[in-house]
Amino acid sequence: MRLGVTELNVFRGIPYAAPPIGEFRWREPQPLARWAGVRRAADFGPRCMQLPSNREAFRSGQMSEDCLHLNIWAPARAGHEKLPVLVYFHGGGFDAGDGSEGRYDGANLAARGIVMVTVNYRLGVFGFLSMPESARESPHGGSGNYGLLDQVAALRWVRENIAAFGGDPEQVTIGGESAGAISVSTHMASPLSRGLFVRAIGESGAMFAPVKLWSRSQAESSAMKYAGHAVATSLQELRTKSADALLSATEKGPGFQFWPIVDGYFLTDTPKSSFSSGTQARVPLLIGSNSQDGDFSMVLEGTAPTPENWRRLVAELFTWEREIDEALTYYPGNDEKEVLRSATVLAGDMFLSHVTWRWMDLHRQTGQAPVYFYEYRHPRPSEAVQAKEQKLQATIGEPGAANGAEIEYALGNLDNQTRYVWKPEDREVSRIFSGYVAQFVKTGNPNGDTLPDWPAVREEKVGLPRQVIATQTHTVRDSSAARQAFLQRVFKSRLLGDES
Repeated sequence: MRLGVTELNVFRGIPYAAPPIGEFRWREPQPLARWAGVRRAADFGPRCMQLPSNREAFRSGQMSEDCLHLNIWAPARAGHEKLPVLVYFHGGGFDAGDGSEGRYDGANLAARGIVMVTVNYRLGVFGFLSMPESARESPHGGSGNYGLLDQVAALRWVRENIAAFGGDPEQVTIGGESAGAISVSTHMASPLSRGLFVRAIGESGAMFAPVKLWSRSQAESSAMKYAGHAVATSLQELRTKSADALLSATEKGPGFQFWPIVDGYFLTDTPKSSFSSGTQARVPLLIGSNSQDGDFSMVLEGTAPTPENWRRLVAELFTWEREIDEALTYYPGNDEKEVLRSATVLAGDMFLSHVTWRWMDLHRQTGQAPVYFYEYRHPRPSEAVQAKEQKLQATIGEPGAANGAEIEYALGNLDNQTRYVWKPEDREVSRIFSGYVAQFVKTGNPNGDTLPDWPAVREEKVGLPRQVIATQTHTVRDSSAARQAFLQRVFKSRLLGDES
């Protein structure tokens, strides 16, 4: 493959663990058997089992349980070099997504001297079912979290093999968006991932309240209900069922959810506890969220955006009179546009923006490593913008970036997203954002000669420095600390007791 003047080697569908089928279903990833001869690596491997979705443009041609594959893009000249590596975990709520998606393509970053890796990992019931029997089977006493353990196996594969592709196993950065970012935050807290990476990138997501880790008892209770719905009385009986039947049972069931847990093996404590005590991986972190990570409809739910309705909705969300009044200072609603604007900010905070802020704030205090914090504000082109985004921007009178809108800009993959008509300003934003990413992967610092200066987060009286990535990229002082502290108190008292 040739990109500009850079020759690239692309390897697709490389297995990194044994197929998780039969007796290996719902077990920790197993070592891969050696093969004889040269293996073909021209096609993307199957995507992991998941329900149909129109959200993604998969380049993988099929779906299978045998999905533990990764993809590599590397400069062709890199055979005898040691280049920095980016391992990127896809998003999709831990129940969808695939490393073959065009927005995750590694060609652009590889052309800049980086070895790029995307990873498939088990999803949904296949990746996160936690039956009581599983812990008894495991040599480590853990259960669930198989999708995250797959990611660890992929990182170990990278450490052992990436030098053959020109990569430096001592210079690995992990990154991801949404569920991929949540994954990165758990790897920073996990003892199993320690030493497998030296930098981290998180885009809109983290495992902090209100994104809640399940306890093992919660996960096992949910698993037993699912097993009953799937007409199975044991883990072994579930293993006899076809993958399609198991997937179908999740679709037809009463809202089954499968989610990461504190399993005692991959996670021995919550990320909040790890980051609060400073026991997380102390690595440089590039982190941020989008200006419209949430949609006002998530809060309004069809209610007319009048000041009266807004106060009533805020009262229902925050309950106590003191909290209601304080909430209205952070999310005011004195006219329709202000209601819509505040509802958009609140929806983003309650979805992924607050947890991203918490991750940044805790790591800057205890991580003993540089933190670079951003807010991404650039909207996709209006001529071809998704109808939902266009309506939101027109209604609140402010353009902004919806959840996930930054991915193709950050990884330099505009040309892989053909449904948009890109303008010169889109390409400039992508040049800057992907430039920051490339510099960070190479050095742990996003700054470069042709990029707007981006200061690391430091405590200052006027607010923490935050890079606004938009048509005019610049540094602002984050003024949301009081709002974030308010939300943290609310989540602690309402949702999680002492754990937030």
